[in-house]
Amino acid sequence: MEFKNLKSFVAVATHLSFSRAAKELNTVQPAISRHITALEDELDTKLFFRTSREVSLTVAGERLFQDAGFLLSQVEQTKQAVVRASKGQVGRLSIGYLGGATLFFLPRLVRSYIQSHADIDVNLIELTASGQIEALLDKRIDISFSRPLPEQFAERFISKEVYKDKLVLVVSRDHPLAQQPSIKLNQLREEPFILFARESAVGLYDSVIKECQLSGFSPRIVNSPRQMQTVLTHVASGLGVSIVPSSVRDLRSNECVFLPIEHLQSSLQLVMSYRQHNTSPMIEDFVELVEQDLDTIQQHMSR
Repeated sequence: MEFKNLKSFVAVATHLSFSRAAKELNTVQPAISRHITALEDELDTKLFFRTSREVSLTVAGERLFQDAGFLLSQVEQTKQAVVRASKGQVGRLSIGYLGGATLFFLPRLVRSYIQSHADIDVNLIELTASGQIEALLDKRIDISFSRPLPEQFAERFISKEVYKDKLVLVVSRDHPLAQQPSIKLNQLREEPFILFARESAVGLYDSVIKECQLSGFSPRIVNSPRQMQTVLTHVASGLGVSIVPSSVRDLRSNECVFLPIEHLQSSLQLVMSYRQHNTSPMIEDFVELVEQDLDTIQQHMSR
């Protein structure tokens, strides 16, 4: 059944008048008559009794009238949903993130996004850097907040730097170094290290090893947890020291002390990545929101 024919039928059935139906639909009465005839031919049944004085529904017409309003409503809702989807107003946005690295800005930006995109289902997925690469490739996430992508994948995605992060030392609050304003890396040559697992964060792990070697020693690694919160728990328990991105301070571990490290050459980028040739307005809107906030984010991270 064509939409225009069904729409004309509902108008005539509502008013029991071809002329009033034509007026409602802003058309002419012969057009309404053609639509009704076409619908009757398609269904092979009469829908109206018509005389010079009145119009009334047949039994078949009454049955169609019961369902036609619902069908038109569904079509209209579908049209509106398609239009809203094309404008990025409905859908599901999946965002991968590194917990401590995004705590300062991501919750705030998601709240702001939801206020203007109430019908977008935002799905936040905490993943390691390597986990986010897999999720991007598998299209399980739309946007990634992680470390720079390996070169072999870089051409498939757009990546934008959010901020550069310094490396800092983290010790338990009763550690002998905890009261110092800063430390030199070679002061740690005899310390046991708790390092975030390399398979979870290659860039961080390799940067720590490189900096220690530049200071004349290789770190004695006693444990390599896969979660940053676990690293902090081990350090707070006095099982060793660690070197972590300064953003980890936002995780608020009261039993840990974070100290600047003098003369480090390494820093860690946090980048926002999403697929090349993206055509989704909902992704574009979130990317734009992040870009508008970059100055605030970078000022916070440079403190």
